[in-house]
Amino acid sequence: MRELHIEKIIETIEQLCIDACCDLGDDVKQAIEAAYERETSPFGKNILKQLLENADLAKQERMPMCQDTGMAVVFLEIGQDLHITGGDLNKAVNEGVRRGYEKGYLRKSVLNPIDRINTKDNTPAVIHTEIVPGDRLKIIIAPKGFGSENMSRLRMLKPADGIDGIKAFVLETVLKAGGNPCPPIILGIGIGGTMEKAAYLAKKALLRQVGTHHPDPKIARLEEELLDLVNETGIGPQGLGGKTTALAVHIDTYPTHIAGLPVAVNVQCHAARHKEAVL
Repeated sequence: MRELHIEKIIETIEQLCIDACCDLGDDVKQAIEAAYERETSPFGKNILKQLLENADLAKQERMPMCQDTGMAVVFLEIGQDLHITGGDLNKAVNEGVRRGYEKGYLRKSVLNPIDRINTKDNTPAVIHTEIVPGDRLKIIIAPKGFGSENMSRLRMLKPADGIDGIKAFVLETVLKAGGNPCPPIILGIGIGGTMEKAAYLAKKALLRQVGTHHPDPKIARLEEELLDLVNETGIGPQGLGGKTTALAVHIDTYPTHIAGLPVAVNVQCHAARHKEAVL
């Protein structure tokens, strides 16, 4: 059985936290560049240009692309034949986040929800774990700012609401959000499962490479239809009008109960931050 010491995990997470906040993914950057070419609104075009300039500066200067460096969301895919040694995995994840936010001079925004006292090191992270075949550990760090997170919603639709109900809910979510989530946005949509499963699917859908579609043609068509509907709202970049309200819509699904149709919409801002590593 292959062994992996937690210190390697800590070091990796530390660096991923910094990289995620300072280096916008090529897929997102290319999507913004394409949106810039299509955009007809002068305000929208100017904003998209500024977003690209900001991303370049953040990468060159190793500074956060946004002042809200988010709450650290960590996805772990743990090989069932991997033996992690040297300590507690969850503690290792949080130590990596702690070091990354300190070393990268990233804003520490995590606090107790009741007394609102800051934990001062951006921990604890939100950790999702999945056991998979093999002997490797895949780590994805996805810092999530709350300008967009606060605009996310969950609704337990009735089965009779069907596809039209899903479309109406997504569009309602986008319209209520307006310019608050710093568009152009990316929408992660989870359909099915239970209440918490739908929310997890929506969050994880944001990790998919922008420009790719769901492998099921029916769901891929729904993604395209929703993207068109969202962009027809005219909310535009930063809510100042234009053709580019969203860069992508990513849907993930899971079987659900005959009596339910859970739908979650996780809204992501233009700074769709995530980095990954395999150990």
